Amino acid sequence: MTARVLIVDDIPTNVRLLEARLSAEYYDVVTASSGPQALEIMETSDVDIVLLDVMMPDMDGFEACRRIKANPRTQHVPVVMITALDQPSDRVNGLDAGADDFLTKPVDDVQLMARVKSLARLKSLTDELRARAVTGQQIAIEDAIRQMDKINTTGGSILIVDTDQRHGERIAQYLTPEHDVDILTQPADAVFQVTGKHYELALVAMSLTDFDPLRVCSQIRTLEHTRNLPIILVADEADKPRVVRALDLGVNDFISRPVERNELAARVRTQIRRQRYAMELRQSVSNTMALAVTDDMTGLYNRRYFDRHLGVMLGKAQSQERDMALMILDIDHFKSVNDTYGHDIGDAVLKEFAARLKRNIRGVDLACRFGGEEFVVLMPDTDYAQAELVAERVRQSISERIFEVNAGRPLAVTVSAGVTLNENASDTPESLIKRADVALYRAKREGRNRVVFDAA
Repeated sequence: MTARVLIVDDIPTNVRLLEARLSAEYYDVVTASSGPQALEIMETSDVDIVLLDVMMPDMDGFEACRRIKANPRTQHVPVVMITALDQPSDRVNGLDAGADDFLTKPVDDVQLMARVKSLARLKSLTDELRARAVTGQQIAIEDAIRQMDKINTTGGSILIVDTDQRHGERIAQYLTPEHDVDILTQPADAVFQVTGKHYELALVAMSLTDFDPLRVCSQIRTLEHTRNLPIILVADEADKPRVVRALDLGVNDFISRPVERNELAARVRTQIRRQRYAMELRQSVSNTMALAVTDDMTGLYNRRYFDRHLGVMLGKAQSQERDMALMILDIDHFKSVNDTYGHDIGDAVLKEFAARLKRNIRGVDLACRFGGEEFVVLMPDTDYAQAELVAERVRQSISERIFEVNAGRPLAVTVSAGVTLNENASDTPESLIKRADVALYRAKREGRNRVVFDAA
């Protein structure tokens, strides 16, 4: 995944060091030497992440961060504050100004890159939700953005996973004045615990006895309703390699022991604010999208919506030189299902197919009913390997479990899929659809129940 990173620092040497580190990992880097210059850049061009120094003349980093977060155009952009200040109160001030993270100089390369990668992933998901809102035409996205200032970060529902009851209770004591906190000392029960209650944040200790904390995080993320649940790891210095791995896997944040009360509170507020903001956006999309752009039977977006959104996302991918994949799926032998069992059973198959499709794609992917028994999935920021993983996961979810839609006579259903990638500057929505359709035809011709890629 590529991202555009804005480095803001009045010391040229610091800028060059950060620029070299990020450029080596293929990030697109832009720089500013002051807060006002950074605000001007963000007002006139797209930025994915801001690395912001605190100690600058005229306008310090705290004020620059507050202005970034106060601007509806830029308030969703993640900000990492980088400074020589090392007091807990300074970190708290940075987080309270709206920063998504706070790193101290000298910056550790591994932590820096893990943070940037994690926040770039989060920014990509937020961008996709905002793009869907714009595409719907009737979505009051500005109203949803303005809700960010009104979001209350108290009263959060938090789960602490720690096999050490004493440690768990100490952290809970820090949080209970403002939040509802549960402690789970049996990590094996994490899935059961999050299924039974609506949590907004999980705090997972890295020092779990006889249990892998990253497996706990993975299990939490396998459930549909907790797939986007924010997770903060509580780690010791020796846990740094595994923390980096966790951030790479999608964990949102970590805090080091000994846990400082105010820093913990600030990080928790940040995660709950972002979680509630994302929910506001999703709710806005859900509530204001007209029936004209959704499919009544499956609840997916329809062909009309897809045609418009594909043009928007292809233009964005081409202008920012980002990957994008398109997959067309067709239920195998669907006509015989209607002919043999009737259209009621056929409709039930379509509904169940759509449900499995939604469960097995990622949060940034867009699934639509293309027409009849054909479906389409648009996958932004997706290369060949990622597209193959998603496509095979969808295919297997259909073929490996029977459809319980016909009382007493369960049905075996399979699907064929054609996939293509945005690889040509001359690509159009029509050319992408045509290539994916050709690949789908090959999948049908070669025996069905398979995924075929078409090279651009």
